[in-house]
Amino acid sequence: MTNKKRLITEIVGLARSQGLAVRSENAQLNETGMDFQVVFAEDDDCIPWVLRKPRRSDVVERAASEGRTLAFLRANLTADVPDWRIHTPELIAYPMLKGTPAAGIDLEQKQYVWNMNHQPPSDDFVQSLAGILAELHGMDQTSAGQSGIEVIMPEDFRQMTAKSMADVKSKLGVSSQLWERWQTWINDDAYWPDFSALIHGDLHPPHILINQNERVTGLLDWTEAKVADPAKDFVLYQTIFGEKETARLLEYYDQAGGRIWAKMQEHISEMQAAYPLEIAMLAQQTQQEEHMNMALEALGVKSV
Repeated sequence: MTNKKRLITEIVGLARSQGLAVRSENAQLNETGMDFQVVFAEDDDCIPWVLRKPRRSDVVERAASEGRTLAFLRANLTADVPDWRIHTPELIAYPMLKGTPAAGIDLEQKQYVWNMNHQPPSDDFVQSLAGILAELHGMDQTSAGQSGIEVIMPEDFRQMTAKSMADVKSKLGVSSQLWERWQTWINDDAYWPDFSALIHGDLHPPHILINQNERVTGLLDWTEAKVADPAKDFVLYQTIFGEKETARLLEYYDQAGGRIWAKMQEHISEMQAAYPLEIAMLAQQTQQEEHMNMALEALGVKSV
């Protein structure tokens, strides 16, 4: 038995032990996620399910938070989000949502495999994504906090970012050019919003579901969701599509009722330049050599 088949059998077995009658036949394994191994399998009624097995213990802790977030979102967001039917430390399972991810990931090539027009994205895609983000970011923060979602106030988010910068510099190192850019950004009030919003936190194409018309119908993987700086939900978009396309998304976002400020796109660009912090924090969390080398390269430090 190959390792792939062994994993599928193991994860399907976990689901069956929880009373979910899924089958190994035609099941597919997805290894692209850093936090979960995922199997797509059908039950006896031919309903497709998503089975997620945590890779590490820290993922289990954060999954509890994600479960609370999803319960809040299902009651308040018009877009589709997962409905966890099984949630144990060993397994998370939910019926597969309608729609197709905007892109998958080719692990060997380390690039996206697109399921939509993306050069540039269609108006339907951009407008519908902007509408969902405006709705999400406009949700009541008090209710979100009461449901158990982490709430980070604007000044606290800024201070946490500054602390992360100092921590990463002392433990891993940062190139002088990147450090100077970070400090200019962190110390200039003009960049920073004076409000927070409920954000997805990890918004990239594999987590965005679209229909045949390329309209966004749902969002997956809410592990990083919290009330924090709304610019974070635009960083990966700008990294992938560029500043011009992000400006178009922000225009639709504004029209849909999203809250913007004068230096919002400049703030997104500076947050993009600080993305090595995210990689470094992940590397420190996982202690995996691959992640550590990625972090050191992004920080402008030679890998060990």
